[in-house]
Amino acid sequence: TSFQKWRPGPVRDVGAESIEGMPAPRVSVKTKIFELEIVLADVRPPVRRRVQVPGEIDLAVLHEVVQSAMGWTNSHLHEFEIGGRRYGIPDPDWPSLHVVDEKKGKLFRLVEQGDRFGYVYDFGDNWTHEITVEKITGAEPGVRYPRCVSGEGACPPEDVGGVWGYEEFQVVMADPAHPDHDERLEWAGGAFDPHRFDLDETDRALEWLAWRPLTPVS
Repeated sequence: TSFQKWRPGPVRDVGAESIEGMPAPRVSVKTKIFELEIVLADVRPPVRRRVQVPGEIDLAVLHEVVQSAMGWTNSHLHEFEIGGRRYGIPDPDWPSLHVVDEKKGKLFRLVEQGDRFGYVYDFGDNWTHEITVEKITGAEPGVRYPRCVSGEGACPPEDVGGVWGYEEFQVVMADPAHPDHDERLEWAGGAFDPHRFDLDETDRALEWLAWRPLTPVS
């Protein structure tokens, strides 16, 4: 099998306008912080991230949070499913698909504590993410949001072939005697540890989305 070369790193060129360069919003005393657990469905070993985000963000920004926290490269299309409605980037050539513009959907208006909703990335590999609103709290003074507070598991390589392709990839990578091992190793750019998760590294990946923190009370 021939595989497209995969390279880690931020690639933000699929329909979304860059958030970088725009004035950062400010967290206020009224800001509610949503703690979300993001789980990549049907993948072993488990891949999950727990993030905290301001409730006022729209789904376009939440998409960037998911991409950055999980470790994806934003190289494919995506879509949210919340309460039976689909949110994403509408295609003017296909209005019958009834996709609501994700920029018009504020998180705090769409979900509440205990709710669960879906996010699909890459309609070919079909990576399904289950997102749960675990709790809603006030903002902590001096804390940067969005932030990642915990997680486990490495993000699968882009274009690996979805859940089944990722399983096969791990089998081949774990067996140096496998006839496809050298090809996959080169394709992946080196060794791959499916259990690897670095909290500091993941949290730093969210810095470009940072809101100005709530000022501590002196």
